[in-house]
Amino acid sequence: MSELSAATVREWGRRYSNWGRWGADDERGALNFITRERLLAACALPRQGRILSCALPFDENGPQTGDFGRHNPIHTMLVDGSDDAAAAMGPLPGGFRYADDSVSMPLQCGTQWDALAHVFYDGRMYNDRDARLITSRGAGANSIDKMADGVAGRGVLLDVARHRRLPALEDGTPILPEELDACAEQQGVTVESGDVVLVHTGQLEGRLARGSWDGYAGGPAPGLSVHCARWLYEREVAAVASDTFALEVMPSEVPDCIMPLHMISLRNTGVLFGEIFRLGPLAEDSARDGEYAFLFCAPPLPVTGAVGSPINPLAIK
Repeated sequence: MSELSAATVREWGRRYSNWGRWGADDERGALNFITRERLLAACALPRQGRILSCALPFDENGPQTGDFGRHNPIHTMLVDGSDDAAAAMGPLPGGFRYADDSVSMPLQCGTQWDALAHVFYDGRMYNDRDARLITSRGAGANSIDKMADGVAGRGVLLDVARHRRLPALEDGTPILPEELDACAEQQGVTVESGDVVLVHTGQLEGRLARGSWDGYAGGPAPGLSVHCARWLYEREVAAVASDTFALEVMPSEVPDCIMPLHMISLRNTGVLFGEIFRLGPLAEDSARDGEYAFLFCAPPLPVTGAVGSPINPLAIK
């Protein structure tokens, strides 16, 4: 296998590009593969009437350490149930009371989607748009709100950790395309056009069991190899997510690039990237019932101009 470089990343970006595929005005990227027919087929999958969340709780115990300018959610009560709050509000008709709260957090601090405006290079982002459209007021194109009604369809879990008979892959382990195929075959599932692929490495559950997020945010991690760019493109994957901080293997396989899979598959192919998914419960459930395909629903918050969004992804069986 020849040595990878930034030039390779740019060449693969051109080779696996979906720019213009759905027209010059497209801002949804590979989510366009979730057609009406694919969505209706996914809606027929649930048989058990069970819902499993794939979200990490949004609280002060999250994985952020302050690096990259990100912090864990700060939850503040604006009005609580105390007598002091009641006195401040004064008497209300019928003894009515209420509580209110607020939260302050980076949109990418927990379980989240990266918008197509999240990553760019050479001054261009998805569908050949000028990166200068992203200003201090937000993204003028490819923002997450353009996908508010589009992240629902067939989900497929690829439990690579179980495939390797490990509780978790070692940090820095690349997951190659052939392993994704072998894992799918072992589980008796196929990856089809328009699928949302969830890749379980076990890293997040390992950190929870250890009681420490040390090294999770931006540190070494198992993840998809940059060689998966072709796999995502050819299989017409709509979105891909994992239980790691950045989805792709860390450190980078490309000596003069960081996040090369983001550069190719998000920026050029237009695949929606999901990170910090809690996939342990879904992996255990799928191992018990043998069902690795399910109805999946994870719409982002329609925050105008945002380049990411927190989510509560649901696998419905």
